[in-house]
Amino acid sequence: MNTQQHLLDILDDVLSLEGRAKAFTSDTALLGALPELDSMAVVSLITALEEQFGIVMDDDEIDGATFATVGALTDFVDQKLAA
Repeated sequence: MNTQQHLLDILDDVLSLEGRAKAFTSDTALLGALPELDSMAVVSLITALEEQFGIVMDDDEIDGATFATVGALTDFVDQKLAA
């Protein structure tokens, strides 16, 4: 499973999207576009990403751009995995 597909599965689960995330592409907007992705959901999503991918996301590494699109979040996770 590639990073983006794994990420979409996590998004679907954490945000209770009931399968909607499967249709998301790299260009799909997240923060500000998905009502389910509020500030509390971002915290839950970060926790899930850290657990599922075995990474640590420091507060100073994350900003709104990290969660702007599926592609931006995938790129961020890929960079963390490569580090």
